[in-house]
Amino acid sequence: MKITYAIKRKLLQFIAFGCSNAHLLNFKGGKIYTGKWKQFCNPGLNCYSCPAAGFACPIGALQAVNGSRQFSFSFYVTGLLLAFGVLLGRAVCGWLCPFGLLQELIHKIPSPKRKLKKGFLYIKYVVLVVFVLILPVAVTDYIGMGKPAFCQYICPAGTLEGGLFLLAAHESLRKAIGALFSLKMAILVLTLIGCVFFYRFFCRTLCPLGAIYGLFNKISMFHLEVDSHRCVGCGKCKTVCGMEVDPVKTPDSAECIRCGACVDVCPTDALYLGFSTKCKKNLP
Repeated sequence: MKITYAIKRKLLQFIAFGCSNAHLLNFKGGKIYTGKWKQFCNPGLNCYSCPAAGFACPIGALQAVNGSRQFSFSFYVTGLLLAFGVLLGRAVCGWLCPFGLLQELIHKIPSPKRKLKKGFLYIKYVVLVVFVLILPVAVTDYIGMGKPAFCQYICPAGTLEGGLFLLAAHESLRKAIGALFSLKMAILVLTLIGCVFFYRFFCRTLCPLGAIYGLFNKISMFHLEVDSHRCVGCGKCKTVCGMEVDPVKTPDSAECIRCGACVDVCPTDALYLGFSTKCKKNLP
């Protein structure tokens, strides 16, 4: 029996989720793991403040170094993002991101499923530029330290994985709840509702990490190819794509998370997903 990409991917997603959140005992008492592994970044989006998290969040780390008093440029964080981008592109989102898995599970809730208007796809690039790159540098406190604006004002993953669990464990934090937390809760609720109706709603509209990895899809080593000699133009690949990409016309789309769903349904094996080059010629 052929093992489909759907099975392979889901298995790896759960493994990645478990490895990213291995410190389950920290939920008791609301502790945050601060061991040596926390100096390394998770390739996908997973909140640093989640009690179970064993690694740092790359977006949080990028903001932290951008907003330091020396305005230092973190070669480690940037190098990590470049490495994963060149190697995997947005396959990181599809195969390794813990919050991506949560969105997919939420989307399985029975409901009418909707298509997302293309204009919403560009919001994540605005979020990346404004909240991750500009504000941590431009807006600083009295000692010259910038704030992690995306984490502080937007990130629903942080609210869900870190904020709610820490609030449940610490009464002092619950007493300090203010308007900012209410704003973040509203964003989280809207995100979760969006994920019910739209496939990977946060990934496609707000995630700055997805925006970064998407820029590498055209050059990533792990890529999607179309064999023009085999393709019969049936359109099944486009119909099955949750990210609303046409794999035949735009196999290198920045929205493609390399999930392999299109490869699984292709009746003529005209699509290839992997590191090597197998197809004779890509369709224009």
